[in-house]
Amino acid sequence: MSGLIIAAPGSGAGKTTVTLALLRLLSRQGVPVRGAKSGPDYIDPRFHEAACGMPCPNLDAWAMSPERIRALASGDGLLIIEGAMGLFDGAPPDGKGAVGDLACLMQLPVILVVDAARMAQSVAAMVAGYAGFDPNVRVTGVILNNVGSERHEVMLRRALAPLGLPVLAALHRSSALAQPSRHLGLVQATEHPDLEAFLDAAGDALAATLDRDALLAMAAPLPEAKTGPHIPPPSSTIAVARDAAFAFVYPHLLQDWRDAGAELRLFSPLADEPVPEAGFIYLPGGYPELFAGQLASNQTFLRSLRSAAQTSDIYGECGGYMLLGKGLIDAQGTRHEMAGLLHLETSFATRKLHLGYRRLSPLRGPFGTALMAHEFHYATTLSATGDPLFCAEDAEGTPLPDMGLVQGRVSGSFAHVIDAAQ
Repeated sequence: MSGLIIAAPGSGAGKTTVTLALLRLLSRQGVPVRGAKSGPDYIDPRFHEAACGMPCPNLDAWAMSPERIRALASGDGLLIIEGAMGLFDGAPPDGKGAVGDLACLMQLPVILVVDAARMAQSVAAMVAGYAGFDPNVRVTGVILNNVGSERHEVMLRRALAPLGLPVLAALHRSSALAQPSRHLGLVQATEHPDLEAFLDAAGDALAATLDRDALLAMAAPLPEAKTGPHIPPPSSTIAVARDAAFAFVYPHLLQDWRDAGAELRLFSPLADEPVPEAGFIYLPGGYPELFAGQLASNQTFLRSLRSAAQTSDIYGECGGYMLLGKGLIDAQGTRHEMAGLLHLETSFATRKLHLGYRRLSPLRGPFGTALMAHEFHYATTLSATGDPLFCAEDAEGTPLPDMGLVQGRVSGSFAHVIDAAQ
């Protein structure tokens, strides 16, 4: 069991492409390898899983305890952790939860991905700054991305040579490695037009220049794993919506419930499947605005959800929360009738970004413990009437307006639950 971290000076440098290329190439070569993602993210982990065929956990240095992180990271083979944003970027005010914090916590080396498209000799100043910024964060190598030509690569390598940090690979600029995106990031792995071809192309491009032996030699042992705090299951039977519209759920949360003895029953609202009989119904987030018309017409699902609200607890998270409302207006301005179980109207016609970590204290509803969570959506709340679900604070401990709604046995909020509060 060993690991290393792929990080970058900032977003957009190519961390995801490099990580996927490594996972596909190494797994194709017979190296036992698996991926993990730093911070809150639903999209990248599913690409990791497609690249190497292994489950990909989220490791969140802000929202999770060290024990939880180590437990989720444990396993056989090489663990490649993809960072988020820049190496030292985290929550305000001091950057807590940055991938640099994860590197310190797990004592793992960092390989810095540098987008070299608009620089030559200046690459050395950038890399030297990141490598020397925090003596507790060990930058041990560099992967160059978006290299323009063979001559450009030679210039970059010569500039970096005096630093003593090996250049492990140099990916040249290629339209074949571009990925489709939407407002919350990449499209989901299941929606990629030709995912296998993309992953193979990325692996092939990296194979041309990767010093595999040097990279594998940099991996460090993973720390000893201990059991961390878990979120107890809200019921012994839990129905979980699972399809392209409700895909944003953290696997460790579902595993917590399974480990505690709960039975999970998956169903697809998009396929107009009725809600399975269960004591608790969980509607995760996703992209309901893209499927609002289809969901509004799926009367078998909606009738069964309304009926279940009489006998079961129902919780909707972000997209699931909007579905529980009365209506959702899509980006084109069309209103779609939703389940009508909460007095909530939301709209994407006028988008506004809501982003940040949240610490939640339940006022009522299905959760009996304080929670660590995050919010990331563009929906506007037009109206919301009812009892609030959570007291909320941001990452700096500043009180926020109460979040979510409760009406009878139905509740929901825009917050995505990550873990039990530390």
